[in-house]
Amino acid sequence: MKSSILFIGAGRMAEAIISGLTKENKFQQIYVSNKSKPVRLKELADSYQVVPTENWKEKIDSVQVIVLAMPPSEHDSILNELHPLITNQFVVTIAAGIGPTYLEERLPKGTAVGWIMPNTAAEVGYSISLFTYGQVVAEENKQQMKNLLDAIGKSHYCSEEEVHQLTAITGSAPAFLYAFTEALTTMSEKLGVQHEVARKLVTEMIIGSSEMLKTEKTASDLREQVTTPGGATAEGLKVLKEGNFETLIHQAVIATNKKARGE
Repeated sequence: MKSSILFIGAGRMAEAIISGLTKENKFQQIYVSNKSKPVRLKELADSYQVVPTENWKEKIDSVQVIVLAMPPSEHDSILNELHPLITNQFVVTIAAGIGPTYLEERLPKGTAVGWIMPNTAAEVGYSISLFTYGQVVAEENKQQMKNLLDAIGKSHYCSEEEVHQLTAITGSAPAFLYAFTEALTTMSEKLGVQHEVARKLVTEMIIGSSEMLKTEKTASDLREQVTTPGGATAEGLKVLKEGNFETLIHQAVIATNKKARGE
């Protein structure tokens, strides 16, 4: 028998998962709750035929899976309300920095919990999502987790600590890439190229480069393939190296992970 699922939170990531789930038809019923903006629930109901609910507590006994899709800062209060209502539901969070240990400390002993760290590519079905479980997990829970993960792309199982350490790499690094894209686009405009043309050229360059990364060649191989010793590309890479490009990326990863963990 198919499980039913409740989403507490109706943001963009929740919508991405819901979109994928409705295409796969892996859950019997999908309930969605939102703290504010009732119009948002109507939008999701109209788009995906989910069941909106203004009071998620009324649906706890009707579901086997609960997805916490609200911001990290709201988890404490929601988990406090959820604690006395839990029977044998599988509780999954998609919030940065909120691992299984955090959930287990705030839910009844023996509650099955999981953590998914997706990225924004989930909106187009191309997320590479990290996931992990708490101390108690049944085979049924693993299948439920698989249904969630498959709805938004590919996934990789990690330990809880690994998810914390890799949050910046798979979850936040797309923003680093988009910042790089913005910088190239802006520079193209400064060189006299119209915005839409610059945007198209940079976007297609990145898409093509990403496709090259899917081949057997490493990023290092591909970089060397583009770079002629003493040539123009080598000169540009020299500037990046002198500007501590790699060090800045490393520092950005460390800063992101610390913030996600509340440090």
